[in-house]
Amino acid sequence: ILLALFLQAMYGAVDLLIVGQFGGDTADVFVSTVATGSQVMMTLTVVITGLSMGLTVYVGEKIGAGKREEAGEIIGSGISLFGIISLILTVVMVLNSSALTKLMHAPAEAFDNTVWYVTICSAGTLFIVAYNLVGSIFRGIGDSKIPLLTVAIACVLNILGDLLLVAVFELGAIGAALATVFAQAMSVFF
Repeated sequence: ILLALFLQAMYGAVDLLIVGQFGGDTADVFVSTVATGSQVMMTLTVVITGLSMGLTVYVGEKIGAGKREEAGEIIGSGISLFGIISLILTVVMVLNSSALTKLMHAPAEAFDNTVWYVTICSAGTLFIVAYNLVGSIFRGIGDSKIPLLTVAIACVLNILGDLLLVAVFELGAIGAALATVFAQAMSVFF
């Protein structure tokens, strides 16, 4: 679980490294953008991970007691609850990207880019919630390897996406955000 959380935190760290290296004359603006924006998204990830841990414990308890049908009902309820949460969070985060950026005291020269970064990453909130929910279910049924493997693959995809969108297509922080959302989507798919 800790390693999976660490790998999720690496999305922002890799984005920072790549925009800093390949951001050209505006690398400092892109670094500020990603540093601020990734903190917003990491906060969201930690909250979702914490909430989904409750599902892990509850499912694990039922599986351990041999009550598989009850575990299935809990999983179904968890999917419904987290589905609603993800929709609400996506709307709230996207509509409040500017306010969140202001709350984080983004520098004036990086403000607009930070709003875009937070908006794009917030549009992928469904994937953050879905990965953590599915990972919690897997861990609850006793399989912690699959969630770790999928987030590791997603980290590699994020690096490749960052290199393509930032270094090759020169999309800066927006490219880093797009690569991150794509990688998170792939972690859910895998």
